[in-house]
Amino acid sequence: MASTSSLAFPSLQLQFQTPRKSFTSTRRDFLRPICASVSEKSSSSSSSISSQPAEPTKLPLRKIPGDYGLPFVGPLKDRLDYFYNQGREEFFKSRIQKYQSTVFRVNMPPGPFLTTKSQVIVLLDGKSFPVLFDVSKVEKKDLFTGTYMPSLELTGGYRTLSYLDPSEPKHDKLKRLMFYLLKSGIKSVIPEFHSSYSELFETLETKLADKGKASFNEANDQAAFNFLARSLYGTSPSNTQLGTDGPKLVRKWVLFQLSPILVLGLPKFIEDPLIHTFPLPPFLVKKDYQRLYDFFYQSSGHVLDEAERLGVSRDEACHNLLFATCFNSFGGMKILFPNMLKWIGRAGAKLHSQLAQEIRSVIRSNGGNITMSALEKMPLMKSVVYEAFRIEPPVPLQYGRAKTDLVIESHDAAFKVKEGEMLFGFQPYATKDPKIFENAAEFVPDRFVGEEGEKLLQHVLWSNGPETETPTVGNKQCAGKDFVVLASRLLVVEFFLRYDSFEIEVAASPLGAAITMTSLKRASF
Repeated sequence: MASTSSLAFPSLQLQFQTPRKSFTSTRRDFLRPICASVSEKSSSSSSSISSQPAEPTKLPLRKIPGDYGLPFVGPLKDRLDYFYNQGREEFFKSRIQKYQSTVFRVNMPPGPFLTTKSQVIVLLDGKSFPVLFDVSKVEKKDLFTGTYMPSLELTGGYRTLSYLDPSEPKHDKLKRLMFYLLKSGIKSVIPEFHSSYSELFETLETKLADKGKASFNEANDQAAFNFLARSLYGTSPSNTQLGTDGPKLVRKWVLFQLSPILVLGLPKFIEDPLIHTFPLPPFLVKKDYQRLYDFFYQSSGHVLDEAERLGVSRDEACHNLLFATCFNSFGGMKILFPNMLKWIGRAGAKLHSQLAQEIRSVIRSNGGNITMSALEKMPLMKSVVYEAFRIEPPVPLQYGRAKTDLVIESHDAAFKVKEGEMLFGFQPYATKDPKIFENAAEFVPDRFVGEEGEKLLQHVLWSNGPETETPTVGNKQCAGKDFVVLASRLLVVEFFLRYDSFEIEVAASPLGAAITMTSLKRASF
């Protein structure tokens, strides 16, 4: 039986297919876990996803530990610790140990001079973290990038959907527009993914043959952009004036928005004042952004018609479509796909063989066609995708401002939060909470297989909400949640239809992992 939470995708109901050749299969065996780099381990059982007590709490009420230090000095010290002196993981881990609490006060970057609003209450466990999704308790207005907000000059002068709180009237209209976009292109998703990523595989194979190695990230950026443009807008970028420039234009534009919270690898005394202290001037990407805007405006006719019907101008709609496609969707695939291959690659040939056997068997029994119903019959593949989302969520930082006085519970204590205080969560700590997940710091490929495994999906939170919930106009869950899960499944399926196994080298990058392919073993059965 298909998982009730891994869908029938409510927002992606139509069936479509791509014909493939037939394959055979064998039974799946026990899977070896792959260790992550942080967090302790525990075998405690799953707890409720709710962050607020339904009745008066029985946990001890504790004052939130930590402080913000002196004005200017405290935020600057915390910024240097976060980026350079400790690094992000140690920054949080050391304070958990210092305060003996997963809830504490600290300053979050960038701090001076980009913002004066650095003070946050940190939530670093799976019980307290979900309050950040409850829009009846927290406001999400202008908090998409955290304690600072990029210049509106980077988005045509508009606050795009990601920065709107559901209480704002424009949020409803723009989210409906995103649902329309996704549904209107759904028949093209599977065939266009196959086309775009077949091109990627051919590129990798050619470079491997020539040089003995090939960058996955570079090829993935081009494939992801082509796939999104072809499936959602029915336009191939190479047939327009944009050509193959889309990914590099998007990367530059995103850098100007996210640079205050990135580490680029420059010397600290250059990097910190250059990108963490003052904003990069938007005029430097104005022409690049205009090229992207022109492409989307010319490719979005019927979607812009729908926007006008909803009461949104064509200009504002186009800026939102560009943001949703390039920042949200392309950005997610840019981070998620290399990270997913990193974990699958590290797991080794045994998992690769099990995935190939399961995937090829299902596709063979489905007449050689990839369909959504066929994907639902691949429990190991689905579990591997969810486990990648869990262990390394593509959007790790979440913010919300308390709408009223709250009591928030961790596993060990309750804490009073005052109206107006900023809440912040580092999602990898919530999704690797050892009091919710066994072997929480390890990549366990079959973690979500079976009835008990499916119950844990409520604690997979990558989409700005639990995996078991559905995006609506009234919440801030990612409108493209089901679309991203589908695309991630298609990557694994297409990969193991074509290859038996692969080997990689992994390096760090400002956004996700940098993957270099060193071996691709073509399908042998």
